Amino acid sequence: MLEIIKAIFFGIVEGITEWLPISSTGHMILLNELIKLDVSKDFYDMFQVVIQLGAIMAVVILFWKQIFPFKKEKGKLEIDKNIISLWGKIIIACVPAAIVGVLFDEVFEKLFYNYVCVAIALIVFGILFIIIENKNKKSKINSLAELSYNTVLLIGIFQLIAAIFPGTSRSGATIVGALLLGVSRTAAAEFTFFLAIPVMFGASLLKLIKFSFAFTGMELAILLVGMLVAFITSMFIIKFLMDYIKKHDFKVFGWYRIILGAIILLVYFLTL
Repeated sequence: MLEIIKAIFFGIVEGITEWLPISSTGHMILLNELIKLDVSKDFYDMFQVVIQLGAIMAVVILFWKQIFPFKKEKGKLEIDKNIISLWGKIIIACVPAAIVGVLFDEVFEKLFYNYVCVAIALIVFGILFIIIENKNKKSKINSLAELSYNTVLLIGIFQLIAAIFPGTSRSGATIVGALLLGVSRTAAAEFTFFLAIPVMFGASLLKLIKFSFAFTGMELAILLVGMLVAFITSMFIIKFLMDYIKKHDFKVFGWYRIILGAIILLVYFLTL
């Protein structure tokens, strides 16, 4: 029962930090220090990725009309060409991270999945958020339809940085990249959400295959509870973020990242 309660906390943290550009990885590291799950290392490595499926289902449900291209009009099935075009852009943006992730995922985990690298990534991208927002003037791209294929490919390269360096934050990296390219905050956030759908499904599938679906009953319960709580939490957080950025910028998240990165470094050095 205690492990189920812990899974609830992990689900809440995942649901909040996956969509706010503050690094779910950094928060999971801190949470695992405070309430470590009593599971095997292999299960935990899989759990911290697959729990994201709960979060991504919130995006699918909240934005269903914007991402599902098949409509039934007057008894006939019609295809929305704009949504098909959007999916083409999403796929193109996913290519850099997908190629590098499949080929070098384990290498990057061994090299960079540690307190110091996560903390540095948090701080560096926190500073970037503040600098970019201070210089951010009028956006040139205000809707997803205005995104060019060159622009989304460049956004995908920023997502690649997140795939290499944990703590960067996938949403943080793509939003920073989009803002630098002149995309509005709302369009940047929406594209980040949609970009997460194939990325998270793909990463989760790879982890499940590697784990060989060899769950004990308790492990399966922990995973399902974590995913469910992440889903419910994400529903609220996504709505909050979309309302927030209509009136505010991302600088507060930059300062938060810097403070969190400093805390992680402090915890690391205190536990040496």
